[in-house]
Amino acid sequence: MKVSIVGVTGYSGLELVRLLNNHKNAEIVSVHASKDIGSALSEIYPYLKGICDLEISAFDSQQIMQKADLVFLAAPSGVAKNLAEDFVEAGFPVIDLSGDHRLPASLYEKWYQKTAPAKETLAQFTYALSEYTDVKGKKFIANPGCYATAVELALIPLLKAKAIDLDSVIVDAKSGLTGAGKALSASSHFVNVHDNYVTYKLNRHQHIPEIVQELQLFDSGLKHIQFSTSLLPVNRGIMATCYVRLRQPLSQDAIRDLYQSCYADKFFVRIQKELPELHSVIGSNFTDIGFAYNPLTNVLTVVSVIDNLLKGAAGQAVQNFNLMFGFDETAGLLTVPSYL
Repeated sequence: MKVSIVGVTGYSGLELVRLLNNHKNAEIVSVHASKDIGSALSEIYPYLKGICDLEISAFDSQQIMQKADLVFLAAPSGVAKNLAEDFVEAGFPVIDLSGDHRLPASLYEKWYQKTAPAKETLAQFTYALSEYTDVKGKKFIANPGCYATAVELALIPLLKAKAIDLDSVIVDAKSGLTGAGKALSASSHFVNVHDNYVTYKLNRHQHIPEIVQELQLFDSGLKHIQFSTSLLPVNRGIMATCYVRLRQPLSQDAIRDLYQSCYADKFFVRIQKELPELHSVIGSNFTDIGFAYNPLTNVLTVVSVIDNLLKGAAGQAVQNFNLMFGFDETAGLLTVPSYL
């Protein structure tokens, strides 16, 4: 199947190149960006020499639709919605890695501080958390956010089981620096990040409504969560530490059985015996989940770790691509975590 990548020079775009290069059912036929037009991608990124030597082209929706069967939009939020318009109008398949098509218009404008796509366009997109969304035959996919993916996979089993007090959800999430994208800022400057730990966007991160929206599908009684985000002095990875009160005490074995029953047939979610660590998933599409229950406080701690550029972005996009078209779900994604 022929695919194009828009926003190829960003972190997620480059990861799409790496993954799709190893996908037996996909051929990258064009790559697009807003700069370095006319240069071979491998000239800008020599590590791709002999892997992807395609010339970077300016965005042209008609050219893409003539060459490809699907487009991955790895452009920033606020940009992707404009790029998607021609494809939606033509019924041409899109997987959007940005936040532009994840929320209703009013919530998008409140949390992203940008003008929303048209409501009729938003209505055609499917928010696709791969483990819980049937995307077979869908044309327009809104890929989940990185924080959202980690938190949703950690908490959905508990909500499905009606196991927690809904007003008790507290999430302390941490991300590596690539989660901020490539745009330079004072907050992402090496001297501010190195040997430092910074909490940011407290109570106002744009993934909050996305997480609540998805969790409400499994228990509509959930109204809000307490959510904090912090920056880790590492390149990549997300760790979401979730604290919830149980409605009734449960043994460690009962909790494990609950998670195992949810994810027994989900290849990319692994339930670990101990609390997981970032190195166990970096470079892979896996989500590792572990937990510990404190009977004295009746608080269950659930820890979820992902690679923000893979399961949190490009990896899940390829996973959704596979599910959309009936390919093996693991195609292009069987990379071993880079533990060392």
